[in-house]
Order: sequence, then C-alpha cells, then structure tokens
Amino acid sequence: MTNEILLERRDYVATITFNRPSQRNAINYEGWLELRRLVEPLAVDNETRVVVFTGQGFEAFSAGADIKDFDEYRVDAIKARIYQKAFDGAINAIEALPKPTICLIKGFCIGGGCELTLATDLRVAADNARFAIPAAKLGIVIGYEEMRRLIALIGRGHASYLLMSGRIIGAKEAEDFGLVNTVVPLDDIDEFVAELASEISQLAPLSHKQHKQIMNIVKNDPQLSSLTPEDHDLPFQNFDSEDFSEGRRAFLKRRKPKFKGR
Repeated sequence: MTNEILLERRDYVATITFNRPSQRNAINYEGWLELRRLVEPLAVDNETRVVVFTGQGFEAFSAGADIKDFDEYRVDAIKARIYQKAFDGAINAIEALPKPTICLIKGFCIGGGCELTLATDLRVAADNARFAIPAAKLGIVIGYEEMRRLIALIGRGHASYLLMSGRIIGAKEAEDFGLVNTVVPLDDIDEFVAELASEISQLAPLSHKQHKQIMNIVKNDPQLSSLTPEDHDLPFQNFDSEDFSEGRRAFLKRRKPKFKGR
C-alpha cells in the first residue's frame, strides 16, 4: 500500500496523494485502512499545519471505491458493514483533523472520492473536474455520515439532485452548488493550492484549531442552546497564548508574525 497512497511533508504542509492513476485513483478496502493510518498521526504532528489531498495525474482526483472490491467486501450486508467501517474510519479521521484541510481536485471526483472531499474544509477544483455520487446506478445507498456532510454543505435540494439523478456535473455547476469553493484553470491549480496552503500555514495554528471546533459546535447546535462552560470559553482561550502575544507584537511593529502553535 505504501505506493498507492503517498504522504509528503514540506514547510508545514502535508500532501496525501492517491496514486493509482491507471484506476483513476480508485481506493480499495486496504486503501481506506491505509488512509486512516496516514491521517491520524497528522492530528498531533506539530510540523504539519495544513493537509492537502489530491490524486496523481490530471484525469482523476479519485473515482471513489474500487469496484473490484465489491465481490469480496460488498457482496452482502454483512461484508458491506465491514467495508463501511473501514471507509468511515478514514473519512472520520480526515474530518477530525484539528488543522485546515484542502482538496486539490482534477478530473473525476466520483462516489467515495466525492464523499471524501465533503470531510475537508476547502475544495479547489480544476476546470476539468467532474463530480458525481452514482450510488443509485449501482443499487447501493450512501451512509448517514456521508448524507450528513452532503446536506450540510450543499443543502437537501442539490443533494437530492446528485443522488437521484446520478448525473456527472462539471466544475462550474459544482461551484454553483457549493460543492467546491472555487474553480481554477487546470494549468494553474497546483500553484494556486500551493500558495493557498502556504498562506494558511503561516497563520496562527491555534486560531485554525479553535475555529474548527467552534464551527462543529455551531453545526451540531445552531441555536447554541447546550453550550458547556468549556464551549463558552473557547473564543477566549487564545488570548492567553504565546501566539496571540506574537500576533499583537507583529501587528504593532508591522512585521510578519511567527506563530508556534502555543
């Protein structure tokens, strides 16, 4: 599996690449397990401040679950539950990362590949990107976690369109749906995402972490009716951090801050 999913670290940015271009970067059962194994340590890696997910080549981000797995891992409900556990483990680990995550999407982003992008914070698509969740064409159903993320991101109406039509939509339509944040020409997307990731990595890691926590709280409790004392304290914790002191000094001196994440 070491060659089918690659992990590279450079200047506070970790990049995970799905490396099966001849299979349009489809992810098999072992791949979901490997993805979780690679992602979980990044949550506590102080040298990683941003995580980028992408696919090898320009033809596909990921075509999703490897159809060849179906005979062995998804042939009936019992085996499908085992497969789902591996899939959920990987996607939940991505969603749980306490640092910014970006998907760099070229070409096909289908099924489980598209569902993976829902667990990240930002999605940047090349103008050749194509999206679909064709579960109904296979006679299968997406799970509760995928459905929760899909509806939260694009709303029930657009989610219904994708799931009930099974159609492939282009990058511009995906942007209109809110499925991606922005669309960039294919020739420019690598540089665009590299600059975005670098810019984000230079900002305060504690701010990113707390913002993600607060977003999750607001998403799960929009009325803020069940905030704990710890939840109420979240927006104020950073005022006691070294990073706030550094940010304040840098602002007053009109220089670039050097944040340490503490």
